[in-house]
Amino acid sequence: MSPIDWAMRPLAKYADFSDRAPRAEYWWFYLLIVVTYLVTTIVDSVIGTGGALGPYGIVTLVVILGLLVPSLAAGVRRLHDTDRSGWWLLIALVPLVGAIVLLIFFMLEGIKGPNRFGPDPYAAEPAYA
Repeated sequence: MSPIDWAMRPLAKYADFSDRAPRAEYWWFYLLIVVTYLVTTIVDSVIGTGGALGPYGIVTLVVILGLLVPSLAAGVRRLHDTDRSGWWLLIALVPLVGAIVLLIFFMLEGIKGPNRFGPDPYAAEPAYA
């Protein structure tokens, strides 16, 4: 799969909180979110709506709200790939420590073979020559 395919996959699974997401899917999607945020911030500045709603512009806020559900779903599926419950996302509420723990979990390699959340996502990938 190309990086764009990996980045768009969570959008296709918009609110799918089951199954597993490999590292490539999660991190390419995260990069897409960061680039989208930067672009919308620039658009808000150009059209004069930057900072209209607190620190965010109108366009940026709409995009952030639109990407909230798929980003939560991708995070839950990424935790499932490491054989952890999606409830681990709540550790992000613990200042600093929670973000570090989640970062480590998201960087870990997924469980090889099936686990309680589904089959190995890489096992379903076609072999490339």
